[in-house]
Amino acid sequence: MKKLFEDFKKDIKFKTAGPGKKLTEETSSRPEVVQSGSSAKHNRHAPSEGAQRAGAAALARIDQHQRPKVHTSQDAIRSQVKKELEAEKAALAEKEKAVTPEGSTVPVKDPACLSVSGVYFTCPLTGATLTKSEREAHIKEAIFMRFEEDAVEASVMMIHTFNKDREKVKAAVDIINKYVENICKNPSEEKYRKIKLSNKVYQEKVRSVEGSREFLQALGFISVMLPVEGQEEEEEFLVLPEHSPDALELMKERRDRLQRGEPVRAQLERQPQAFRPSGHAQRFELPPDFYNLTAEELKKEQQQRSELVEKNAMLRTKAMREKEEQRERRKYNYTLLRVRLPDGNLLQGTFYAWDRLPVLFSFVRESLVDGWQPFELIAPGGQKLQESEEVALAECNLVPAALLTFSWDAAVQADIAAAGGKSPTLLKPELLEHIQTLS
Repeated sequence: MKKLFEDFKKDIKFKTAGPGKKLTEETSSRPEVVQSGSSAKHNRHAPSEGAQRAGAAALARIDQHQRPKVHTSQDAIRSQVKKELEAEKAALAEKEKAVTPEGSTVPVKDPACLSVSGVYFTCPLTGATLTKSEREAHIKEAIFMRFEEDAVEASVMMIHTFNKDREKVKAAVDIINKYVENICKNPSEEKYRKIKLSNKVYQEKVRSVEGSREFLQALGFISVMLPVEGQEEEEEFLVLPEHSPDALELMKERRDRLQRGEPVRAQLERQPQAFRPSGHAQRFELPPDFYNLTAEELKKEQQQRSELVEKNAMLRTKAMREKEEQRERRKYNYTLLRVRLPDGNLLQGTFYAWDRLPVLFSFVRESLVDGWQPFELIAPGGQKLQESEEVALAECNLVPAALLTFSWDAAVQADIAAAGGKSPTLLKPELLEHIQTLS
């Protein structure tokens, strides 16, 4: 095909130059535009402007295909993230469209009646508040933008965040670590400073991990086409120029940053909210974000469960009931908890279903003026929760929502009263400033 386009290009050169004209370097590389009117009659058989552009574009594609594209510039990075974000946006739109099939009669709750408007997250890189559907794309974009400030940090984030398979990540990090070790131990050996991209180990262990090539380039590796013994065609290598001893130490430090890297995850917003004393404290209306299942799946399951409740009530053993309760809890990713304080006010917060009890106690303590004082939390049914126990909220039957009772440590309060102290103020002023009434 390339020969065909070369012939086509020669034809363009001949006809656009015109009879009796000597082809210059410029006219041979840039075909003239075919003009309209009388001048067009002399070039009646010349290719049209569109045909000339098509031929040039085809040649460019062939040339581009012959040499691998290396993503090193910031423009390439921006282009890559733009394409990925557009693809994710389209996929998300299709997913949301499929959640409620056409003709579905799933009831939609009035947002004003919900106990909380939804589940929200904070991006640790930008501080932006995000919905569940926004968080992944936003974090990806934020990481790509970090390349302008620190390519090493950004590529480390890519490796640990974009790849879900932790075993694959570990294998890639181990191979890259071996590359660096070999270079530092043998700085003058050229073979250790070259990575053949068709190498089986690189292909299977490194190339498949997103961000690994970007990290190697951040270390100083550059893409080079080199001859290979026994082959006619050259192959692509990543080659590291010779480094000074100081540069090698810097490479080790960057290697260590890769090994210490952690995934960038959006942080769940607790959405702390204070409410006045209310008889509706145990009433919860949760938005769809709290569920693992879609609204349609939940509706079907609720119908099936209600039909079988009475039928199975007398037949189920205790073990069967416990198993069903565990299965029920797994339907929820999050839980909404309220704490009734001694003054009757309520403190509300959002948690992961798998958050541990210390996380709950820490949230309550940070919301109090005198959080340093010991206190107790009582779960529904009278179960006293222990702050020291690393037990998940789901395992304490606190999912998908629950009302807890707060009480100060009786012995400490007695000592405070004996010393003439007053009952401590409970919630912090910033919470009381926005206190609401439960509907």
